[in-house]
Amino acid sequence: MCDSPSKSLHNPLLKMSPSALDEFPSTPGKVKMERSSYFGRVASRWHSSVSAKLLCVTSLLLALTISAFFLMSCPSRSVDSFVNSQGMKMFQRTHQWEKRVRQSCQPQRDENALIVLVTGAGGFVGTHVSLALKKRGDGVVGLDNFNDYYETSLKRARQELLEKHGVFVTEGDINDKFLLESLFEVVQFTHIMHLAAQAGVRYAMQNPMSYIHSNVAGLVNIFEVSKAANPQPAIVWASSSSVYGLNTKVPFSESDRTDQPASLYAATKKAGEEIAHTYNHIYGLSITGLRFFTVYGPWGRPDMAYFSFTRDILKGKPINIYSGPGGKDLARDFTFIDDIVKGCVASLDTAEKSTGSGGKKTGPAMLRVFNLGNTSPVTVPTLVDILEKYLGVKAKREIIKMPRNGDVPFTHANISSAQAQLHYRPVTNLDTGLKKFVKWYLSYYGDNSNRKVWLGNHEQII
Repeated sequence: MCDSPSKSLHNPLLKMSPSALDEFPSTPGKVKMERSSYFGRVASRWHSSVSAKLLCVTSLLLALTISAFFLMSCPSRSVDSFVNSQGMKMFQRTHQWEKRVRQSCQPQRDENALIVLVTGAGGFVGTHVSLALKKRGDGVVGLDNFNDYYETSLKRARQELLEKHGVFVTEGDINDKFLLESLFEVVQFTHIMHLAAQAGVRYAMQNPMSYIHSNVAGLVNIFEVSKAANPQPAIVWASSSSVYGLNTKVPFSESDRTDQPASLYAATKKAGEEIAHTYNHIYGLSITGLRFFTVYGPWGRPDMAYFSFTRDILKGKPINIYSGPGGKDLARDFTFIDDIVKGCVASLDTAEKSTGSGGKKTGPAMLRVFNLGNTSPVTVPTLVDILEKYLGVKAKREIIKMPRNGDVPFTHANISSAQAQLHYRPVTNLDTGLKKFVKWYLSYYGDNSNRKVWLGNHEQII
């Protein structure tokens, strides 16, 4: 819990670095900062002992010598462990790592094979896209930081699934430039499928900086490393239907305005689209943005409504169903994961080559954005009806007014552009898709759903 502003202004610990704070006991009252007496004692001890001076200087020189030797002996950071300022273990480049990356990226087909870096490969969409590419013979390597936004065990299970199919997922952060550069040095990627991002609309109210770190800074880092590559890869990345924000015209079209985001998450995705335009214009990167509409299905995200509804219905817990303005039911353009994967793969296949070389643009490059939805919005109560049917359990429904948390009342995709350019044709309706999800859920968690799903303070989202 945070202190009040008045308390924090007079708290001396807030002015100290995290490393300095670690040296203080956590129990209140153990440290009392009294300037005159404390520094007086230190001064008297210092002046009373010449040996103390010598010991201090010697220790300082020794520390600098060890540090210099350490840095000179491992310029490539190939040491046992590095920890960044956030306390996250940094990437370690080894011969074994390079071997696994090369093996994973080895195509199994001769003609028109892609070599793809999939970021966020341990995530819902990333896992399915990686499997689809590997199955048809493309070279694929994944990247994921396996953060704890939702249960990491599910992400690790997806990683195991990918490993069984020959896809290596390296653990690391997309903001680690050394890691990305190392990947590009080992493999000449033809494409990047950039799916890594901080997801969720409501969680942005609790941890806004995680969205800036992943969705803005991380995207820039991907573009920076890509534009310096020779040849540059073509990039397909996940934007979001959330960019349509407070628009009331439906269905949402790519030509509609997107300058009224209703959440920080939406704002970061809109910022990403503008950043993409900049790197395309200046550096000749071929970039395709995909606006996903409420993706669901097996191996999905536990913070999504259909997933958490399933868990709570099986446990006999009540579920909150939000109602929109005027008591209207919320509606979403629910899109099954298999249809989304087809759109992602088609985007990779139709992406033209980047026109830059080593950071210098040689001509105009492709810049596209597509809606990937199902075009058939369904109300949330109808979603619950379908879940009840396949779970064989009646839900305990609690209808509450939708809070002001960044959610929007409805989404509806116009997919005419994706149909024309990608031959995108969604074929799975919500009833069929939820039937497949429930089958997976029961096989993964068990009929009684006894396996713990970590959600922390994250609310379900639709």
